[in-house]
Amino acid sequence: MPSLARPVGLGLNAQGEVRDAIHQAELAERAGLDSIWFHESYFARDAVTYATAVATTVPRMRICLGALNPNTRHPVVLAMTVSALDDLAPGRITLALGTALPLRLAQMGIPYQPDAAIAKVEQTMVELRQLWRGDRVALGASGVPEVEPMFPPVHQVPIWAAGYRREFHELAGRAADGYLARPAEPVEAVALAARRIRAAASQAGRDPASVVIGGYLLALIDSSRRAALDRAKREPFAIYMLAVQTDVAMRRAGMDPSLRQPILAAWRAEDYHGAARLIPDELVEAFLLCGTREEVAAGAERFSEAGMDLPILQPVVQEAAQVEAVVEAAAIYGSAGALAPAWGSRRRPIESSDKIGLLRRARGWLEITRPFALTASVVPVSAAGSLAAVQRQFSWPLFALVLAGAVLLQVGTNVINEIYDVRKGIDAITSPRASQALLTGRVRERDAFALAGIAFLLATLIGVVLILTRGWPIALIGAIGLIAGWGYTAPPLQYKYRAAGLPLVFLLMGPLMVLGAYFTITGHLSWAAGAVSVPIGLLVAAILQGNEWRDIGEDARAGISTVSIRAGRRVAHNLYVVLLVGAFVTLAFSVAIGVLPRLSLLALLSLPLLVRALNASQLGAAGQQRAIAMIDLETAQLHASFGLLLVAGIAISVGWHPGS
Repeated sequence: MPSLARPVGLGLNAQGEVRDAIHQAELAERAGLDSIWFHESYFARDAVTYATAVATTVPRMRICLGALNPNTRHPVVLAMTVSALDDLAPGRITLALGTALPLRLAQMGIPYQPDAAIAKVEQTMVELRQLWRGDRVALGASGVPEVEPMFPPVHQVPIWAAGYRREFHELAGRAADGYLARPAEPVEAVALAARRIRAAASQAGRDPASVVIGGYLLALIDSSRRAALDRAKREPFAIYMLAVQTDVAMRRAGMDPSLRQPILAAWRAEDYHGAARLIPDELVEAFLLCGTREEVAAGAERFSEAGMDLPILQPVVQEAAQVEAVVEAAAIYGSAGALAPAWGSRRRPIESSDKIGLLRRARGWLEITRPFALTASVVPVSAAGSLAAVQRQFSWPLFALVLAGAVLLQVGTNVINEIYDVRKGIDAITSPRASQALLTGRVRERDAFALAGIAFLLATLIGVVLILTRGWPIALIGAIGLIAGWGYTAPPLQYKYRAAGLPLVFLLMGPLMVLGAYFTITGHLSWAAGAVSVPIGLLVAAILQGNEWRDIGEDARAGISTVSIRAGRRVAHNLYVVLLVGAFVTLAFSVAIGVLPRLSLLALLSLPLLVRALNASQLGAAGQQRAIAMIDLETAQLHASFGLLLVAGIAISVGWHPGS
């Protein structure tokens, strides 16, 4: 294990799979980090369990619990817990005690009084040390026998005080082994706490240097400072941490306290997109470390200069790539010499290896194709193919060519849409479902144009083959598809931005695609193909309508026009519902009049997804924007489920009703 020049820790929330926390701790130990800290969040998972799992696996790092709360864990229970952990990792356990947020205590029905909270923490420190020595302790009421520990004395377990008030600083100085600053403390607050702690230690006759000062430093790492700041603004956890800062903390950081209230209101309304727009860069930088690894390490250095002995870097986003990057930033800080000369300079991307970088780029390419929406082309062609099978005129080669051509057309359309939505400022870094690949530079615009061009070219080559098979009508259908795909958002048409997107998407992805595919496969048209195209087209239109309804504010600010903007939010919601329900009604009607086989009603098995979409839309209409943040994805899932069940029903009917 490498030896770092100075100690630095990794902080983790007790969330995700425990085995992931073990892997992350092993990664930190291999990098030479001093300790791993588990932050307890109420109503999440139990931090002690995570610490226990790690204690059984990593042989050298300190395992730290910070902070646990004597209001929710009796001193006897704390003593028992740490005794067991000390057996697993002798001499490597650290315990921090704090009182938790008053709001969280109130949610559990536990009263909070500031003075009593300080006294409780200090009393618990005394009682824990007595119990760990093996002393008999009187903890109960008068006349109740003293407590006799039934475990062997533990090794030296440092006890830290965790809190942000002056009284906690003074408690740490006079009685604790260390002080733990809460997440998102500004550097000015840490400097003030260090002065108070040192003064209190001196006044108590202690060596001020004997009190270790540590703190959680929330970190988000990306390929650049700009990218990291933008990502932080759209992370709910980061928004929450910025929203709950006190006015005192805001002033210490040199920020206007009035910034906090509207952000907090947006967070409580679950309008994370709106909250992100209210957050200036300076506010993020006051409470979080954002940038490249080197820039985050330089940020930790600022806290060290302010008096922090043990920076504990905690990833804002606790995912594998971020944890790995934060560990690397911690190692840079601990090496004491490889810090960035200035903030905002160009650095290598977040990936720590070529393999991870390649995977990240591949995810970017996949992201801009919007794979979740490709069922919008798969379903219409599949429905046409199943109807051709009912007519005993199905051709696998022709079906495969039509399907490939339709998907390629949609891929090209999706990519062009991404490009021009970003160009017009419709897709911002905080957009709920916007692809971030172009915005963050994982895919360059010219490469995106190349991808769209390749998709359209391949679709054209397939079209040539189909023209040779079915004649010039296919040329007309293909030309409409190419022009519509390019012109969806690209000039000169840009019909998506002119309130024509909804009706044209219905016609293009419903009747035109189903009837065109059916004609290509069979050589003629049918009423059944027309009937099945209507519910399919309605659901594709619903995907777009849900998106436009959700994004009314962003679209209006970008200066474009959509049906939702012109009609207003209430009508936009009602139209979304009509499109969804209309798909099921038109299907039932077509079956009732005998145009489609009865087994087409297998599509009704997708009703639970319809109910989910309707419930979410109702919440969205009531102002809960978070309920419709994923409306396009969820509507696409309904479209896929409905469409594939419809295709299956029609296909099965070949055996039930031969020749029908």
